[in-house]
This record gives sequence, C-alpha cells and structure tokens, in this order.
Amino acid sequence: MPTAADSRISKVDGASILASQGLLSADDYTLRPSTKAFDDGGGYRLEISGVERLSTLEVLLDEAGKQGVFIHRVIAFGGGTTLLGTGELSDVAELASENDIELIAVPGPRTGWDLGRQALSTEGQAGGRRVRGLDNVRYLLDDYLRVFSTGIRGVLVWDEGVLDILNKARDAGHIPADAKFKISVYAGHANPASIRILQDLGADSVNPVGDLSRPMLAAIRRAVDIPLDVWAETFESFGGMNRLWEAGDIARVAGPVYFKIEPGESEAVMYNGWVRPEFHEELIRHKVRHAAILNELARTSAPDVAVSPRPRTATPALTN
Repeated sequence: MPTAADSRISKVDGASILASQGLLSADDYTLRPSTKAFDDGGGYRLEISGVERLSTLEVLLDEAGKQGVFIHRVIAFGGGTTLLGTGELSDVAELASENDIELIAVPGPRTGWDLGRQALSTEGQAGGRRVRGLDNVRYLLDDYLRVFSTGIRGVLVWDEGVLDILNKARDAGHIPADAKFKISVYAGHANPASIRILQDLGADSVNPVGDLSRPMLAAIRRAVDIPLDVWAETFESFGGMNRLWEAGDIARVAGPVYFKIEPGESEAVMYNGWVRPEFHEELIRHKVRHAAILNELARTSAPDVAVSPRPRTATPALTN
C-alpha cells in the first residue's frame, strides 16, 4: 500500500526539482533582457584568441588602430606557455597592460602531449580534457606559477579539480589575489547547473560549448553572475559557426558576454610552436577586422546593447 512519502514523491517532477534549486524549469524562451552587465555598464566585450608571441600582439594593436576598435581581452599562447621563455611572456604581459588589454594565458602544452592516449582517440575525445594524475597536476601548477611570475594574471583552466585547487590557493595567498580563471570550452559545460558549480568553485568567466541557442544562454545568465565567453566565430574543425549578426541579440539576453573571435582552420594548424610568425600576424589582422564588423552589426541589430568602452588609459585611437 502506498505511503504518504510515496505520494509526495509521485507529485514531484523534473520542473519542480529544478525550481526548488533556484533554476528555471526550461530554457528561457521569453528571452528576457539580462539585468547584469560589466562594471562599466557594457553588455559585451571583444575577445581574440591566437596571440602567440609578442609580434602577434604588436600587429593586433596596429590593426585595431586602423579599424578603430578596442579589443578588451586576448587569449595568448594557444600552443602553451611552456614553449616561450619567461622574457617573452613578460614582454607580452607588459604590452597588454600598457594598452589595458586583459590577458589570458594558456599553460602547457598539456592533454595529448603526455603519455595519455585516450584524449586523442576518436571516441576517447568525448571524455573531455582532464589532467591525468597528480604528477601532471603538479606540473600544471608549476606552469601556472611560472606564468604568474611574469606578471600575467589571467589563465585558462579546463579541469574542475584544478579550478578548485587554484581558487583555494588564491584564497590562501599562495598565488596572486588578482589571479583570474577562465574556464575553457574544452571543459564541456552546457547548462546553468554546471556553470553555477564552476562559479561556486571560483571561476571568473566560463566558455560554454559553442552551439548553445539564445534561450539556453539566457537561462544560464539567469543562474550565474560571472561573464560568459561566447564564440561569435569558431574555427572550422570546431564547427565553423558564425554568429556575428546574432551577437547583439545574444548580449541582450546573456550579457555580460565576451565575444570570442576565432576563425581559422584548426587548433592543430594555428596553435603550435613551429608556425611562422607571419602566419599568426596575418590571421590576427583578419580576426581584428571581424571584431570591428561585430561591433557594426551589433549597432544595427541591437542598438540598445552597449559594448564596453575602452579604458581611459588605452590608446585614444582604439575606440568602440
């Protein structure tokens, strides 16, 4: 005979469980405008990946001046900071700081370069990029410490356990208090519950998977406060998606957002230590031009959505 407890359980459904935990019961199809923004009032900022060395950043600044666009954040050293000397890392950090550009460094190379083969296998890739064993966690932590020693404060993180370690180290004063943790798309998070956990673990921004719809992104925004890193353009091996026209509408419901501009062939082609500097320099000009186009299209499709202004100390030629 059913008990009172059984009766209560029978009345519970997925929607009520979600609601009881502070989540929407569905993706936000109302597309209600976000009530959150960057501290300067902006709904979105521009982010460019592929600043592989000092000369690449110099070219980015040159092209940004020509295009009249300010790039708020760069993802640097996609091939891994291990493959650059601390002198060049420091030079990149200094130039970025002089121009008020946020810098996120990619440690490594890591997953796929050690003895682990699962992450490189056709089906094993579905398991995501995680750090194998404590030896590799220790090597990675030493890599982060090397990065911080050069003046860089932003780093890419793709393992939740490592994020927890870094956050506790930041709280304990073992790493700089102003260190910033950006969660990589390779962590594979795609819903409000998962991204809320990352926020609770100390993430400063999160790159969810690249093919989320506006209602999906809007629901995530309702659940978290940290910025979302949303691909406006992805390289071909990752789907080749182009959301330039949609960017303004995304920022309206999901802001604050960093729009990632990353066209190209593949990570394997773009981000390794032996590619000619001229290749990166040509590609970075292309990315900056597309960032300027995103601003233009956002003004057309979503004039109510503001891009973050350039900091007052940035080069006057770089505007938004």
